[in-house]
Amino acid sequence: MATYTPPLRDMQFVMHELLGVTDELRAMPAHAEMDADTINAVVEEAGKFAAEIAFPLNISGDAEGCALDHTTHEVRPPKGFKEAYAKYVEGGWPALSCDPAYGGQGLPITVNQCLYEMLNSANQAWTMYPGLTHGAYECLHAHGTPEQKAAYLAKLTSGEWTGTMCLTESHCGTDLGLLRTKAEPVGGAADGRYRITGAKIFISSGEHDLAANIVHLVLARLPEAPLGSKGISLFVVPKFLVNADGSLGARNPIFCTGLEHKMGIHGNATCQISLDGAEGTLVGQPHKGLAAMFVMMNAARLGVGMQSLGLTEVAYQNAVAYAKDRVQMRSLTGPKAPEKPADPIIVHADVRKMLLTARAYAEGGRMLSLYTALLIDRELSHPDETVRQEAADQVALLTPIVKAFLTDNAWLATSHCMQVYGGHGYVKEWGMEQYVRDARINMIYEGTNTIQSLDLLGRKVLGDNGAKLKKFGRLIAEFVEDEGVDEAMQEFVNPLADLGDKVTKLTTELGMKAFANADEVGAAAVDYLRVVGHLVFAYFFARAAKIALAQRDSGDPFYAAKLATARFYFAKLLPETAGLIRSARAGSKVLFEMDEALF
Repeated sequence: MATYTPPLRDMQFVMHELLGVTDELRAMPAHAEMDADTINAVVEEAGKFAAEIAFPLNISGDAEGCALDHTTHEVRPPKGFKEAYAKYVEGGWPALSCDPAYGGQGLPITVNQCLYEMLNSANQAWTMYPGLTHGAYECLHAHGTPEQKAAYLAKLTSGEWTGTMCLTESHCGTDLGLLRTKAEPVGGAADGRYRITGAKIFISSGEHDLAANIVHLVLARLPEAPLGSKGISLFVVPKFLVNADGSLGARNPIFCTGLEHKMGIHGNATCQISLDGAEGTLVGQPHKGLAAMFVMMNAARLGVGMQSLGLTEVAYQNAVAYAKDRVQMRSLTGPKAPEKPADPIIVHADVRKMLLTARAYAEGGRMLSLYTALLIDRELSHPDETVRQEAADQVALLTPIVKAFLTDNAWLATSHCMQVYGGHGYVKEWGMEQYVRDARINMIYEGTNTIQSLDLLGRKVLGDNGAKLKKFGRLIAEFVEDEGVDEAMQEFVNPLADLGDKVTKLTTELGMKAFANADEVGAAAVDYLRVVGHLVFAYFFARAAKIALAQRDSGDPFYAAKLATARFYFAKLLPETAGLIRSARAGSKVLFEMDEALF
């Protein structure tokens, strides 16, 4: 009973009115010919694929799940997934932002980001198959040898083959320095082949019949490798070996031995993987595998943010439709639908608060994610090295925020949207409870949100004495200075400036505490990330409000809605930061004064 309409108008607003992407792209030779009409046409067609092909398989795929044949180790995804993937490949969607040298279309990452938001709204579990493939492509494109690029990139670009990343092991989880999978050289140094032996868990898209081959990127240890993360190497291990002419050879002994029985994303094959002397080749330098894999991991972290943005949007759309149709009780200020036995529940204040929370988190997430995508385009394609480095610094700062803030928000938003349905939201037929279940994993995988918070505060902020944060702070300061004289903008500019000052003071305070006790970082990090996430959202909502105010007499209801959403965000969601700042300042003492035996 769920429905989905791609949010094309808001995507166009963010790209063209807020970010001015075509002007930005003109400065990049690779994208200088890109115009708004082309971007809009591609995004519109992407929306059609998401809504018409992927979305109808979401509920059925969740109900059916994947099936493992323990004799052959083959996994069958839900009905329709293979056919949908074939249409995806036929339409050229895997190649959208890939390098033309390998058959890609070379479109901006910004456009690809729109595609993935809509695919995730339509069907997160299905989207993980091509999503991880794109990450494997990026990793090999950045760190693969010429031979590896020749063997794999064209097939990954076209979608004929899919990819995975094999990191986690049952005993180590996030602490990859503890992994035990081993890689033994087959011959001498000139041979270049290794036999990989070990076991991996939680491998999304690890086995399926959607594509002819699966390219696994596997972390393992070479003989006599240093202990910890400095002894990890990266290997490309295909399901089927690749012959010199590019054809498929023998089956490699890398097998699915079990499927994880999960709370959500049932349509994706999350596998336990066994490697029994599987043949692989080294990616990048020995013992430098984690750095190479971070290309894929960072792409995945941004991708997980897009998963949650997609779920927030589709949950919001369906909750709004339900709230307008469902009648219960009367408005506290008198009947709003006197011809009906009760009023639609959208008249009730708290229902509106829940809906507007989801809407604001969707719109804020879209502004942040597309801005980050545009930064990646700058980092990859701008001719000025200084601009590329500035963009890279901002991407590094914003990546943990995209991953953690958007996924936290989606958990809240999908829960609110399910609540709008009342008891009907708790049963399967309406589709809402699936969005809640699917959203929950996004806070866990690709580095838990606590790990993202430690990364933001410990590495990205305190690690360079706040240099990256100050750069983003200057964007805010310039905006505040430019708009501070506009009376109509005071309701947005003043709280933005106030929060910016508070973040500066909080950062300094936490940095001083960390010198004396590193646990202060761990105690404050989660609160800190959420505060900085709100600072980023407030900046973009203030910019959006400026545009909407300028268009308030246009008669276009889009701008009235945008302004109302911005006002709601500043009035009802941004004040959360006051409690978070107080909690962050409370320190670590109350966390460690209880003896472990008393827990």
